[in-house]
Amino acid sequence: MSFLTTPRGPFDLANQNQYFGGWPMVDGAVTMAFPVEGWRTSAAVMLREDGGRITGEVVGTKGKEAEKAWEQALAAVSLDFDGEGFAEVGRRDAAIGELQEQYHHLRPSLFHSPYESAAGFTIGHRIQISQARRIRTQMAETHGEAIRVGGTVQHAFPRPQELLKIDDFTGLSSVKIERLHAIAQAALDGLLDRDALRALPSDEALNRLQTLPGVGPFFSQGILMRGAGLSDAFTDDDLTVRAVKALAKLPDSAGLPEVLARAETWRPYRMWCVVLLHVWYRGQPGIGPGLRGGGRTAAQKAGRAKPHG
Repeated sequence: MSFLTTPRGPFDLANQNQYFGGWPMVDGAVTMAFPVEGWRTSAAVMLREDGGRITGEVVGTKGKEAEKAWEQALAAVSLDFDGEGFAEVGRRDAAIGELQEQYHHLRPSLFHSPYESAAGFTIGHRIQISQARRIRTQMAETHGEAIRVGGTVQHAFPRPQELLKIDDFTGLSSVKIERLHAIAQAALDGLLDRDALRALPSDEALNRLQTLPGVGPFFSQGILMRGAGLSDAFTDDDLTVRAVKALAKLPDSAGLPEVLARAETWRPYRMWCVVLLHVWYRGQPGIGPGLRGGGRTAAQKAGRAKPHG
């Protein structure tokens, strides 16, 4: 099935994939394969940009399931949000405006679903990023659905029903397997529904996510921000705070209230601005490896941090 949308606000699909997605290109299209929320099937979605419009071809399913897959693909590149006002933030804050121009109005890229983000964070806990990526790929190839797209075969991450059947997997401890089972069951029970998580106040959504085994304040923020996706929230992790101080030329001694005050001018796109800041700041000279990947606040380490609403 084919779909079409016109982005609301500036958008560059190739730029989006370059910075965050890393999705494969098949026949000139950015191609995503994933379980469709509702968990009856999996699909692949091929996205192309043509004349300012985004076209999509859904492979592997049809009807209502194809429509859901299309909506998930749009959410993965933040095209389900109205970005018309994002440029206005750059006019209010010239420094943000410069970053918007430099990075072509880059938007957040998300996991295909909160379910996949929860599984991804659990798999990646205390191991290298490359190792976690390899495990996810192998799980998709051995337990996910294979979808033929053009001359290639794309593998979706296992649907929750299939994840529940995995009792042993190379590279994963028995504790991680148990936690993945809990995530799979939570997805089937509706606990990880994207629309439901977005509709909740942030603190309530985070509390809900922290009922999952192994999911504390840090992972719950990741699931909410990179799985469900919010356009207007501010997380006070080390990287974000330092990036705001650098952008605003605030002294190191500046406190969180001063950082939050600067971010107030970014409403209702604070998280989009945070994404720009992360990309920019990680590329600055002298940024240590610990902060390149993000950092936890003292509050997060103490188990009480949450996004600022």
